[in-house]
Amino acid sequence: MPTALIIGASRGIGRELVRQYLADGWRVIATARTEAQRAALEAIGAVGLQIDVTSAESVASLGWQLDDEKIDAAWLVAGLYGPRHDGFPTELEFDDVMHTNVLAAMRVLPLVAPLVAAARGRLAVLSSRMGSIGERSAPNGSLYRASKAALNSVLKDSSLIYGPEGVLCAAFHPGWVQTDMGGADAALSVQDSVSDLRRTLAGLMHADNGGFFNHDGSPIGW
Repeated sequence: MPTALIIGASRGIGRELVRQYLADGWRVIATARTEAQRAALEAIGAVGLQIDVTSAESVASLGWQLDDEKIDAAWLVAGLYGPRHDGFPTELEFDDVMHTNVLAAMRVLPLVAPLVAAARGRLAVLSSRMGSIGERSAPNGSLYRASKAALNSVLKDSSLIYGPEGVLCAAFHPGWVQTDMGGADAALSVQDSVSDLRRTLAGLMHADNGGFFNHDGSPIGW
């Protein structure tokens, strides 16, 4: 039975990844920040872990909780949009977004990637087209954009380190999705976005290692 790891699975895209992998017969390990969220993941059939990706101690505990696991597909979904205004961010706003979207990845990926390598599996981060510099046409959400551009850099570095060990690493834009972040008017349902994301990750070739992709598999420029 293959194993999936979903980091940031309490709601939205992360929760739907858990649901779809379970429905396809996978064993799923899923993380959430609170005990109630962890218990809810256990209730639907996942192995639930309580992890706060902004805490170094909590992330370190993820390492020993996953000891000896072999992960076929890992998704780092946890993320934060941050302030909706486009003025100067406060120091707290900057820290919250960058710690959640970037520092967490710098801590989590080195712990998870060797477990993915053990299964010669796939490692994905949930990025955003808003993090693309080459395809950027609007300046709104500048802090979020900066964080996702930095996340893409962390993912690219991971592909160079762990690609030779058999890990296929990729960054994904999920589309404009009907989540708390995307809103009810978004173009894609959570179910359709996640179905596309899973299918695209599964279909990538190792020549695609380190790439940045739309949910439907089309490449996105850095």
